Amino acid sequence: MRMFPFTFRSIEELELGERWRAVFEERWPHYREWFLREGEEARPSYATSARMLRAHMPELVPAYERVVELAGGGDLAARMLSLYRPPPYLAACSQGAWTRDGGPLLARNYDYAPSRFEGIVWSTHLLDRRVIGMSDCLWGLLDGMNDAGLAVSLTFGGRQVLGDGFGIPIVTRYVLETCTTVDEARATLARLPFSLSHNLTLIDGAGRVLTAYLAPDREPIFRDFPAATNHQGIVEWPEQARATRTIEREQAIVRSLEDPSIDAAAFTESFLRAPLFSTSYAHGFGTLYTAVYRVLEGVAEYRWPASAWRLGFDAFHEAEHVEVLAEPTFVGYG
Repeated sequence: MRMFPFTFRSIEELELGERWRAVFEERWPHYREWFLREGEEARPSYATSARMLRAHMPELVPAYERVVELAGGGDLAARMLSLYRPPPYLAACSQGAWTRDGGPLLARNYDYAPSRFEGIVWSTHLLDRRVIGMSDCLWGLLDGMNDAGLAVSLTFGGRQVLGDGFGIPIVTRYVLETCTTVDEARATLARLPFSLSHNLTLIDGAGRVLTAYLAPDREPIFRDFPAATNHQGIVEWPEQARATRTIEREQAIVRSLEDPSIDAAAFTESFLRAPLFSTSYAHGFGTLYTAVYRVLEGVAEYRWPASAWRLGFDAFHEAEHVEVLAEPTFVGYG
């Protein structure tokens, strides 16, 4: 059995400052290598990146200028931190929205390679809202919730098309910073350009649910569907779909949501078992954590099979947690 020890951290820095700078300095060599892996000429200039951010996410510009300053003001870091036309990144992931007794809540599994994962839950107040979420690309988010009762999480959309738009972690951050309801989020997502296909599932305090199928080459598709894995209605990348079992995982979520004998606790527990929970860490899509966002309580739970964190707007505890991720080794007999 192969073991992958990983340290998760929770940090509260309402206005990003020296603690964010320390994380940047720790992670920048990795992100620099990632950003340049196709050559510097493949990435847009600072002028283009900043112009597109001002045009499409103007509310985020002061926070962007802040993180660029904290990062030392260098051209390359500023371009990467805009998350405009970044290199592609592929993950698996499963997510479902529960609206019956015990809800509303959003549950998700994040399936990715441990070596490329930050593992930091940030509590911030960058604009007008408190936000708690799992960090990616240093100030973007993989999932999270705000103090207005809106929660969102992302999955890869199962398509290989690339385009001129933003990476999804900054989109997730932007939605949580500027929207309070599913309807507001839908209007925001309808006008943004995206660099890669992703699915966002959202839930708000009123129990409204939305899954947005986002792509760089076509208009967003919005459905009041409470589940998403790694396809957008139909499978368009069969090899990836088979490897990640996207259809099987989506069906498992839908069965749980439709089963009248299952309660909210059983629904969230299902994310800790196969087929939703994956141990394919060496292949880049093992489950790194399960998140459960209870939007009316303002509470976020980060869970693993044998442990859990409970964090919230009223009680955010800074801590570290070492999770030993294990991938079984199968022996074949000929």
